[in-house]
Amino acid sequence: MDLDLGGRHVLVTGGSKGIGLACAQEFCREGAQVTIVARSREGIATALAGLQAQGFACRGIAADLADADAAAHAVDEAQRLGGPVDVLVNSAGAARRTPFEELTPMAWHDAMQAKFFTYVHVMDPLVKRMGAAGRGAIVNVVGAGGKVAGPTHLAGGSANAALMLASAGLAAAYGPRGVRVNVVNPGLTLTDRLQEGLAADARLQGRSADEILTSQQQRLPLRRIATPQEIASAVVFLASDRASYISGAILAMDGAVSPIVV
Repeated sequence: MDLDLGGRHVLVTGGSKGIGLACAQEFCREGAQVTIVARSREGIATALAGLQAQGFACRGIAADLADADAAAHAVDEAQRLGGPVDVLVNSAGAARRTPFEELTPMAWHDAMQAKFFTYVHVMDPLVKRMGAAGRGAIVNVVGAGGKVAGPTHLAGGSANAALMLASAGLAAAYGPRGVRVNVVNPGLTLTDRLQEGLAADARLQGRSADEILTSQQQRLPLRRIATPQEIASAVVFLASDRASYISGAILAMDGAVSPIVV
């Protein structure tokens, strides 16, 4: 399916690895011009080299998006290099998974800073510019922990829940100005983050990470963990005009492990 994304300027935060990198690859396949943002210059260089090896030319910007000024500068630099941003995909920032007994007030603060504000610092300037232009799409890759509380992801899940509310609210506020905002909530996905979560669960349950992984796979209705490319495919569709009447949606991608309707 041609998603009519050719020539669109797509900004992907967290684009140097995991789901963000998979999103960058999929947008490149659709003919979009892609700019990735990540904290590590080395990570960006590695990601760009990998994309180039596949025949894709992308741009990279190093920035710590937990810093509002640095995020605003990254947005300005992206637009200087590639013109107005048509699509924003937020996939940067992740709250550390921590067993509930290890939580401290600072851990809750850190989770909001790492996940919620990292997204907001980029969304805020861009949604306003998109609204002024009368067109734009934002897809926030959030996480299933914002809907289903888990004992090792309470702080991060709270940040995810806040992001879902902010996304739905911005969708309603900016819909009249031509901007769509949606959320994708991945469940277990084959990324480096999965290993961190397994280690936290292992500490909490007194079992090995391999035992935890095996038991989690067995309880998945699809009997396997998602790939970053599967998540990216949904993101690219939601960002395209083929999803022109989808806004304010919260898309669960957990393989039906949580059969809920709200």
